[in-house]
Amino acid sequence: MLKIDPTARISPHADVEDSVRGTIIEIGPRTIIDAFVKIKPAGGTGDLKIGADCAINSGCVLYTGNGLRIGDAVAIAANCTLAPTNHAVADPGRLIRDQGFQPSKGGIIIEDDVWLGASVVVLDGAIIRRGAVIAAGSVVMGEVPAYEIHAGAPTRRIGKRGP
Repeated sequence: MLKIDPTARISPHADVEDSVRGTIIEIGPRTIIDAFVKIKPAGGTGDLKIGADCAINSGCVLYTGNGLRIGDAVAIAANCTLAPTNHAVADPGRLIRDQGFQPSKGGIIIEDDVWLGASVVVLDGAIIRRGAVIAAGSVVMGEVPAYEIHAGAPTRRIGKRGP
C-alpha cells in the first residue's frame, strides 16, 4: 500500500512499486524523490517509511526487505542502495535465487538529520543515529553513533560533528 503525502514531490521518472504482499510504503511531507530512484518491495515483508523534508537523489535504490525507516530531514546523495535484506547462500547445490532470504537482522533505521554521501550502501541491521554523516562510497553494516562521521567499507569513525 502506498501512502504518499500530497506535499511530497516524486519525479515522474522515479519508480515506486506498490507491494503485492501488503507492505506499506509511506513518503512524508515535503520529501523529494528524484528521477531514477527505485523503491521496491522485495526481500521481506517490512514496511518502508520516509519522514518529512527528506531528499532522495537520482539513482538510489531502496528495498523494503525487513523494514526501512528514514527519519526527518535526511539527505541521501546519488546512487545509494539501502538493502534491509540479504540472500541466503548456504546451499551450494541450489541456485542462490532459489534459496530465499536470510533471517532479518532488524531492518535499517536512519534517524533525523543524517547525510549519506554518494554511492553509500546500507545493509540489514544498520542503525544510523541522529545527525551522523556517512562518507561517499561507504558500506554501513552496524550502528553509527549520533553526530559521528564515518567512512570506509565497512565504515569506521573518522570524526565527529561540532567542536
